Amino acid sequence: MIKKDINPAASKKFKYIESVKMSTVKSDIEIARVAKMKPIQEILDGINVPDEANAYSPIGRYIAKIKPEYLETLKNKKDGKLILVTAITPTPAGEGKTTTSVGLCDGLNKIGKKSIVCLREPSLGPSFGMKGGAAGGGYAQVVPMEQINLHFTGDFHAITSAHNLLSALIDNHIYWGNKLNIDVRRIVWKRVMDMNDRSLRSININLGGIANGYPREDGFDITVASEIMAIFCLSNDLKDLEKRIGNITIGYTRDRKAIYAKDLNAHGPMTVLLKEAIRPNVTQTLENNPAIIHGGPFGNIAHGCNSVIATKTGLKLADYVVTEAGFGADLGAEKFFNIKCRKSGLKPDCVVVVATIRALKMHGGLAKDKLKKENVKALKKGLVNLERHISNVQKFGLPVTVAVNHFITDTEQEVKTIVDYCKTLNVKANLCTHWSNGGEGTKELADYVVELCEKKKNKFKFLYENSTPLFKKIETIAKEIYYASEVVADTKVRDQLKNFQENGYGELPICVAKTQFSFSTDPSLKGAPSGHVLPIREVSLSSGAEFIVVVCGAIMTMPGLPRVPAANSIKINDKGDTEGLF
Repeated sequence: MIKKDINPAASKKFKYIESVKMSTVKSDIEIARVAKMKPIQEILDGINVPDEANAYSPIGRYIAKIKPEYLETLKNKKDGKLILVTAITPTPAGEGKTTTSVGLCDGLNKIGKKSIVCLREPSLGPSFGMKGGAAGGGYAQVVPMEQINLHFTGDFHAITSAHNLLSALIDNHIYWGNKLNIDVRRIVWKRVMDMNDRSLRSININLGGIANGYPREDGFDITVASEIMAIFCLSNDLKDLEKRIGNITIGYTRDRKAIYAKDLNAHGPMTVLLKEAIRPNVTQTLENNPAIIHGGPFGNIAHGCNSVIATKTGLKLADYVVTEAGFGADLGAEKFFNIKCRKSGLKPDCVVVVATIRALKMHGGLAKDKLKKENVKALKKGLVNLERHISNVQKFGLPVTVAVNHFITDTEQEVKTIVDYCKTLNVKANLCTHWSNGGEGTKELADYVVELCEKKKNKFKFLYENSTPLFKKIETIAKEIYYASEVVADTKVRDQLKNFQENGYGELPICVAKTQFSFSTDPSLKGAPSGHVLPIREVSLSSGAEFIVVVCGAIMTMPGLPRVPAANSIKINDKGDTEGLF
């Protein structure tokens, strides 16, 4: 792909890229395949990680894992500035949150600021389902792209294995006499796999006679929804990880007494399986800037943030750390603030809300096949979604700016419309061309982000207090973030919440699982709906991760594949290269 020249007719303040024929555009994987990567030793040297055996372990030529022994030496070092990248409500048109995170990191380095991007690891579920990969796009990617999207360093497989070891130990304990008196009807621990497979949501196990155990109902979640994944991403170190795993509630006795993983002596062997995985992974961007990629819970069914260890490592090694939170700000950002920051002590310095003109036009009622043509009317109608997300972020007391992720079909008038609209909100919108121009296309955004971090007063606060009752916490999120009129839940759900409250879990934060495609639980309601009802389908306790999961609407913790999955176009070509990852 040839980088496009700046349109001289555009304003100096906001760069505008001339449209080019789509036929000239290379795919992400084509761009990534010809990237000039540096040996990982050089990348680490740039952030002052010594080339020593106790500092990191190389995994091939371009990936490394930082060792905990080295992380210990960084504890007294001053932290850099933390920038959260979130987005508007996602649409099939695309928003580019990861792409913008990478582009901003490159832009910060372009203006002379030492920056690291901290991202989540892609799940095989969406890679072979909806997305076809999740390593950024265009000239704002992390590489090696194929490895990152496919197995990477095996962290997800380690998490899957640790999770399923606990499942096996539960059934084995019951088979050999059930000394703990586990009620097989009240086992809450499912199995997991890192793939979308709706047929495994609800299953019967231990069939086939006495030798196979006691038949019972079970099911699978996707690995990224596993409590092990949540614990993995919220733990401060290996010791903390083991403690949290031990505190996992796996089920109950007939008299409703909780049974924990530590009661089965499961926390030790499970931690052994995660010993290498807990070490953060270091790779690079296309512009050879450092990237830490570690952990990967979804933002719609989990807390949607990369590991605390990765983020804290980045803050010790760089002046500016760019990190992301899954899906729109109503999900990822809310959970980043109320769960990750609350549990880790992290304090963000500013927030970037990513928007595309294409997606905003969809929120304005335009069909996907109509997005290439200028439509200022639809854009104006869809801007309410952006305004809602900006307003929500500001409720946490943080300075915010907008990154307009540029598409080649965007017109100058459409760009002007979104910029002018943001001015009325006293928020700056920055046109970003990182997809086509890499870090050069985010220099304006980078300059402004530095200004926000250095000059704006940070009044960061949580949306609710620890002491707020559980149901009230849910109502606060529903009304303040989703603009729902009320929360509805049946007696069973309310009794469960009451039970959690009475048993010492009342101070835990809330992790809402709901559709990412709307502020409501109805994915068809675009824009900024209000006055809707938030129906709670079920609640569960994640006593190891230390939050309460609230499942709303029809959302599933084991997704299914779409009618035409990305897997259909993924293959090995005659040259031995992977095709179809985009």
